[in-house]
Amino acid sequence: MTSVSRRQLVAGVVVAGAELLGRGVMAQSRRLVKIGALSESWGPTPAIVGLRDGLIDVGYRENEDFVIGVRFTEGRPAELPMAARQLVERGADILVTGGGGVHEAKALQAATDRIPIVFMSGSDPVQAGLVQSMARPGGNVTGVTDLDVELAPKRLELLRELVPGVKRVLFPYTAADPLVASQLDGYRQAARLLNLTLVERPVHSQPEAETVLRSVQKTDVGAILSPRYLSLNIPGFIVETGLRERIPTMLHASFHVEQGGLASYAADLHQLGRQSARLVQRIMKGARPADIPVERTTRFELVVNRKTAAALGLKIPPEVLLRVDRFID
Repeated sequence: MTSVSRRQLVAGVVVAGAELLGRGVMAQSRRLVKIGALSESWGPTPAIVGLRDGLIDVGYRENEDFVIGVRFTEGRPAELPMAARQLVERGADILVTGGGGVHEAKALQAATDRIPIVFMSGSDPVQAGLVQSMARPGGNVTGVTDLDVELAPKRLELLRELVPGVKRVLFPYTAADPLVASQLDGYRQAARLLNLTLVERPVHSQPEAETVLRSVQKTDVGAILSPRYLSLNIPGFIVETGLRERIPTMLHASFHVEQGGLASYAADLHQLGRQSARLVQRIMKGARPADIPVERTTRFELVVNRKTAAALGLKIPPEVLLRVDRFID
């Protein structure tokens, strides 16, 4: 299934799911399991679609055995707690994150200690306080990690290979976000090893993020690196700046590559969602999240936009071409 067709399919998930989590639930079968998904994105994500596909693969029928309702906050993390409470109040049986990061899982965890939660993101759920241990999570939370912090050195290495001669890499991020710290440390260490200058630009608001990125010119930096989280719409502004100023960009999500970013390297979120479906299935059969070990995703993808590369005058090296998992044309 192509990424385009996935986006078309999930339009039905968010509309039907939102309705069924509200007044439409009682009209459905008693066996219907209501899954509430919380996303910091602008709608259903590849991870949520993967979850739906994974449940269908193991024999569950959408809108008969399960339904997914999505609440999304369009890059505004401050609204996640309210959206999480809404999912709880609407009677969700199981809660999942949209793959956007630990913020989503923390909001769900704060909203309930009773409803099972499955996160589909994050590098260190123990450090984040989501679980007691990977093997025995305890509480009502389990999930699949995306190993994003561990990917930082490889992401910068691939950026340098895609853009030979790059020296200065701009890294804008949300200043008030404590979860950025571990990612920032990884990039700093990787930049030193790769002899790159990481130009850090912390921002405090969406207007500031937009202003900072609108002022960036090609003579300032050789490339722009996106932060992990969607807060303040920083990845969106990065894509716009890259296209306008013809600056190479490295993103975290293939969605932004489809919008014109040069490349992304991260966990395959659709596959991560399918993997998470197995955990949700176990909960649907009666298992407790406390007893379900946290899993690590094993599938990552390098996605490159060939049209953007051509517009930037970049010729992708043969050794990188062999490692590209998917091209956007």
